Amino acid sequence: MKRGLWFLLLAMCVCAGQFAYAQGKPMPTSFALLSHHSSQPDTSGIDSITDQPDYRNAWGLDVLVSNDGFGLGTFYRREFTEDLYGFAMFSISESKDEREFEQFDPYFNISYVPGKLKRFLVMPLTFGVQQRLFREEITDNFRPFVNIGIGPSIIFAAPFVEIERTTAGVQTTQIEFFKSLGKGQAHYTASGFIGVGANFGTEKANVFGVNFRYYYTHLFGDGLPSLINNNGDVIATKKEFGGFFITLNVGMAY
Repeated sequence: MKRGLWFLLLAMCVCAGQFAYAQGKPMPTSFALLSHHSSQPDTSGIDSITDQPDYRNAWGLDVLVSNDGFGLGTFYRREFTEDLYGFAMFSISESKDEREFEQFDPYFNISYVPGKLKRFLVMPLTFGVQQRLFREEITDNFRPFVNIGIGPSIIFAAPFVEIERTTAGVQTTQIEFFKSLGKGQAHYTASGFIGVGANFGTEKANVFGVNFRYYYTHLFGDGLPSLINNNGDVIATKKEFGGFFITLNVGMAY
């Protein structure tokens, strides 16, 4: 009986030694093994179960909010190192002349913008890099970063109103949104942004973060007509289509 017990203990020590050697650790003595086995449950294999996969790719959706309205976008991100990422983003957002203002007509129960001539949609495709900050100092469920991107951009200008000149004067009729898109025209330029933000959560398979960005999107030339007066004459043009955006990022990593 004692011989069988010693044989079992010897076999356990050999197995433990092989496991420790594979892990790059020194082989424990039989006494230490017995003490550990009697006081604590066996945790071998837990690391292999709880370790998260090495997520290097991510994609998802962006929700953009600015003074000009809302926008939607999508992104793809690739991890180069623990702190450095590359990304590609595409978004569509509203833009309007800062001199226009919305009014409400209580008689017809409608809102309108006096003098507004065009609707503008900004569609940048940007490529850039994202640098994580303070990885060693801050807990992993809050991951601040800075990012910068640049790329081509489309400014899509669609008519907001139809202008009709009659003997009685100038009449304007507002065009429904989707109908106006069919009468729009694309203009091409470049766009860039710089931003700061953070990703949240310890589960790296899910992407959730917020990004504060400032976009610079300049249209060269004379600009696009944006406002008219009561006579139907253009009184303002627009060249700058950037600004400050708050962006919510939601996606998944793989």
